[in-house]
Amino acid sequence: MDEVTISCRSSTAPLQEALVKHPRDAFRSQAYLEQTWKALAFLSCPDFDEACRQYDAFARLLESLGVTLRYLPRNEQTDPDSLYTHDPATSIGSFLVGCSMGKENRRPEVAAVRSAVGSDYTWREITSPGLLEGGDLIWLDERTVAVGVGFRSNHDGINQLGDLTGVEVLPVPLPWWNGPSDCLHLMSLISPLADDLALVYRPLLPVPFVQELEARGIQLVDVPKEEYDSLGCNVLAVSPRVCVAVEGNPVTAERMRAAGCEVHTFSGSEICLKGLGGPSCLTRPLFRG
Repeated sequence: MDEVTISCRSSTAPLQEALVKHPRDAFRSQAYLEQTWKALAFLSCPDFDEACRQYDAFARLLESLGVTLRYLPRNEQTDPDSLYTHDPATSIGSFLVGCSMGKENRRPEVAAVRSAVGSDYTWREITSPGLLEGGDLIWLDERTVAVGVGFRSNHDGINQLGDLTGVEVLPVPLPWWNGPSDCLHLMSLISPLADDLALVYRPLLPVPFVQELEARGIQLVDVPKEEYDSLGCNVLAVSPRVCVAVEGNPVTAERMRAAGCEVHTFSGSEICLKGLGGPSCLTRPLFRG
């Protein structure tokens, strides 16, 4: 992999480089998907060929918006969940932090990312009994990270993150919702759209966190109940108020546009909806600025 500069202290500054993985390498084949999708709690088995087509369109969209994509290779120790590159590592300042995954089958992804990026990156790592997944982190400002506390990330992992990076960490308790088998991250409930704007599913957010967002002057755009399960709340900001979202959530898209956002959509039935991972999950930002 070519040497890159890592600098991330924002969830919405212009996204210049992102780490991704193509379905041909994460899903491997239709036969492999049929063997694994139920154990991974996918909603149904993705169509391999259509997943590859959808991903190519998604990649072209990001590249048209100025994002350089750096692809992780196939790794035989990982499974189809590895499509969602946001989770096994997080980028803070000038280094990558390898996460300690709460979902057991995803733990090999951390070593796979480290092997792929090699010595070009400064690497730090969360260790057991700490748990931390990238989908539980959002930047509130350049010094403060909110981290969801639930089945995927715990207080030990959060404390390690603060000690390793020097950032101020704000723990955000997550609801039980559908239980430990469900993929519920903090980013399942909030997607920052700009420093002063965020898309939220308010019914599942704790009151003190909503109050914190409002005290910071962050305007909240609400996802309607009928569009939550179709990943209406999982939106990737490629720059302030320029957003990428999966097709099929027209009310949410219109509300974002009414808040001043430019909204780009893509077809994600095979790469997003069936695996319950949206455009944010598909990307690990390496450089924003």
